[in-house]
Amino acid sequence: MAMDISIGELARRTGVKVPTIRYYEQIELMPLPPRTGGQQRRYNTEHVTRLKFIRHARDLGFEVDAIRELLALSAKPNESCTQIDEIARRHIAEIEQRIMDLVTLRAELQRMVDECGCGHVSECRVIESLSFSAH
Repeated sequence: MAMDISIGELARRTGVKVPTIRYYEQIELMPLPPRTGGQQRRYNTEHVTRLKFIRHARDLGFEVDAIRELLALSAKPNESCTQIDEIARRHIAEIEQRIMDLVTLRAELQRMVDECGCGHVSECRVIESLSFSAH
């Protein structure tokens, strides 16, 4: 906890932008840091570690609420990790659903492109399909 760094340095060390750090503080995902006499935020090793955890979880696609749960559970090192596994399994199921949705989307777009005769815009199957679907 001996580290004493600015928000800019915290951003540099973690790869998280300053506005995002402030947002995480606002939604209480990150604890508010102590301030100097001049009201400058000062961060320590725990802030760096927590922000790296949050960033890695976000990179893996976890939503803020799931990260909040994971952080709360990580503060209880002697408890069962059953809840953590459940959060991860839920996330895997969400990823699987997104993959299925993307495969369906790709097939639909491929069908539109395959049906296009590459003639004029007025005859374009992609434009026609998009226009038809909008109604």
